[in-house]
Amino acid sequence: MASLSSINTLFLLSIHLLVFLSSPLTTTCIKTPQETEQQQQQQQKQALSPEGEGVLSQDSESDRVINLPGQPSTPSISHFSGYITVNEAHGRALFYWFFEAQSQPSERPLLLWFNGGPGCSSVGYGAAVELGPLRVNTNGTGLLYNKHAWNQEANLLFVESPVGVGFSYTDTSSDLSMLDDTFVAEDAYSFLVNWLQKFPQFKTHDCFLAGESYAGHYVPQLAELIYDRNKDTAKYTPINLKGFIVGNPETNDYYDYKAVLEYAWSHAVISDQLYHKCKRACNFTVSDWSDECNEGMNTVFTTYQQEIDIYNIYAPSCLLNSSSASSSLSHRSESHFEPLTKVNGYSSRTMRIPGGYDPCFTQYVEMYLNRQDVQSSLHVRTVNSNTISWKACNQSLGNTYRYSVFSVLPIYTKLIKGGLKIWVYSGDTDGRVPVIGSRYCIEALGLSIKSPWRSWYHDQQVAGRIVEYEGGLALATVRGAGHLVPLDKPSEALALLHSFLTGQDLRRQR
Repeated sequence: MASLSSINTLFLLSIHLLVFLSSPLTTTCIKTPQETEQQQQQQQKQALSPEGEGVLSQDSESDRVINLPGQPSTPSISHFSGYITVNEAHGRALFYWFFEAQSQPSERPLLLWFNGGPGCSSVGYGAAVELGPLRVNTNGTGLLYNKHAWNQEANLLFVESPVGVGFSYTDTSSDLSMLDDTFVAEDAYSFLVNWLQKFPQFKTHDCFLAGESYAGHYVPQLAELIYDRNKDTAKYTPINLKGFIVGNPETNDYYDYKAVLEYAWSHAVISDQLYHKCKRACNFTVSDWSDECNEGMNTVFTTYQQEIDIYNIYAPSCLLNSSSASSSLSHRSESHFEPLTKVNGYSSRTMRIPGGYDPCFTQYVEMYLNRQDVQSSLHVRTVNSNTISWKACNQSLGNTYRYSVFSVLPIYTKLIKGGLKIWVYSGDTDGRVPVIGSRYCIEALGLSIKSPWRSWYHDQQVAGRIVEYEGGLALATVRGAGHLVPLDKPSEALALLHSFLTGQDLRRQR
């Protein structure tokens, strides 16, 4: 029979054990990885703002991404994905992926990013390849942390636009034959308004738009729509738009195509004979190119495809899934450059190589985003319980897109006068939307120079050049970067964004 002292000892040990097991430390130690992640996410939400500004609504919380396959365990990343309806009558919705800022999300601005094409995915390229915190690895099986992610500076929102791109969808098939810049801007506006309804804590944040390539149209056109509708807050939801930043942007057809030709010649891609032939035959001030011009420009683009990467002319060619250069080059693009034609009265430029397309990463991203477990984690809509077939670029959309806007430069003039901050940056090894085209465009605005052309530095090296104009416009080049600046020069791109958002000068010396 146990003594009274031994019974008391056992009782005290039991009490201590119960206290120990109920302590937060022990609770954390015995949690499963999923429970631990959920607890960390809950702590992140509570820490967003001491006043409770950052507390998420139940509607937005349902879009939180948990256990994304292949996501690194550190650092902790708070992100959300799902759909925002932009037209209920047509059953039209755009897919988004949102990353809260890595620090102080309740104080940092909101940045909405678009990729171009038209028809290329902002989720597949912007988020998963270029500037998001999670990059698809080089075999498509998982994710890597991007230490130069733009959510170091802002709350980062990616949208797959227009409808028909990536996971975005419509239940009205005729929508896909109506796509033009006006249609896309209206949908993007509805998306942003409705997204802010889902995430109301960001309504008062400074808002900036960003993008590259054909987003050189999307971004300023959306900015103009917001600017105009902000004047009637009784009818429209106000959006705290402060400006936009665009990279290697398609801006004005005349200057952009003139630059494609001149860049190819000045960088020894094409012969003198081809250059002079195109220069004589092509009138880039009109949408209807002559047969001779189409033939010549076709040869220019074919020369790029068969020999080097148009998006970064000094980078090695992509040789994925091939044993020879010739087979890889034929694999790089499924589309073909065709003479400019008319579709329903609109100009149709069927570019063999769409803006915003990077062949080396396409396979990796498509492999990852077509996984059932990945789509489930990202809350992708299924059709008959099947996964969605996701493509980095929707070529058919690009082929039928109505190119109805020749130039967005008048929008620049309007928004600069309206007080918006606008930056254009350009990788100087891009042959698709060359830096000289952006220089032509900016010069055409006729603005007074505030700070003259100078070098800017990063890591003790010349990172590029920058010139600033009165009214808040700046043009910055990125030395050695191609079409996808955040991919080619990630640290420099992040420095550019920091300067744009904070107003701090880019370094003037080593």
